[in-house]
Amino acid sequence: MSNIQFERIALIGIGLIGSSIARDVRELGLAGEVVVSTRSTETLKRAEELDLGDRYTMSAAEAVEGADLVIVSVPVGASESVAKEIAAHLEPGAIVTDVGSTKASVIAQMQPHMPEHVHFIPGHPLAGTEKSGPDAGFAGLFRGRWCIFTPPEGTDPEALAKVRRFWETLGSMVDEMDPEHHDKVLAIVSHLPHIIAYNIVGTADDLQTVTESEVIKYSASGFRDFTRLAASDPTMWRDVCLHNKDAILEMLSRFSEDLASLQRAIRWGDGDKLFDLFTRTRAVRRSIIEAGQDVEAPDFGRHALDPKPN
Repeated sequence: MSNIQFERIALIGIGLIGSSIARDVRELGLAGEVVVSTRSTETLKRAEELDLGDRYTMSAAEAVEGADLVIVSVPVGASESVAKEIAAHLEPGAIVTDVGSTKASVIAQMQPHMPEHVHFIPGHPLAGTEKSGPDAGFAGLFRGRWCIFTPPEGTDPEALAKVRRFWETLGSMVDEMDPEHHDKVLAIVSHLPHIIAYNIVGTADDLQTVTESEVIKYSASGFRDFTRLAASDPTMWRDVCLHNKDAILEMLSRFSEDLASLQRAIRWGDGDKLFDLFTRTRAVRRSIIEAGQDVEAPDFGRHALDPKPN
């Protein structure tokens, strides 16, 4: 029995997310043909060496011709240029989706260029690692992870059901919300932690009184876990900051207020306040484990969760 869900899938961008989708599609037999497109000749050549698709092209316009599913996996700041390039070449009835971490901006960039005869369904798989590029991807990345859709008003239910089924077949749990709410949620659960990690690692790099060798030597006491987030793709995170500016600034403002409160508690020796905060935060960690989004194991459970073979 055939598992094919789409005759031709076009993958625009073949970094960590795009290459992981390609591997899952190949492993599960979900497409008759996979066409891979990226602007970098080097990346396209590497994608071909890794056998991630059936056809390869530098032209996104060429890639989407005849495709019934188009997945745009580029830094969010490049969304509009991709939309402009592919618009006139999309097949009637094709589903166009994306994997961007900010949704209001992606919709504002892409939707005006989408022709009436296609189904534009913005999406965001909440999965990834700190690594980037086609070599970073692996089958099973999306298993047990959430994928959020922010479908525009009037989205065709059948098209939404098809793309939902696709992500569920990859192992994702699927949710829907409006784009502004998505951006606020992601600002606190993803964007702010990355910004804080970048800042902490930057602060350590700037310190004059502690040597670099000491920072690296004793990193396992906490610093190491910030460096994992701070090793994420700079282009992607620059674009996230610029394209989810309002929500991120709101969360940074709240964080700054809470940090000032924590600073006062430490300054005035308010042990009760400190104990209360640290107790509440432990409860959040337990809830994440109970929700199956991590396991209670050393090293934050990363090795136990990573389905990639050693």
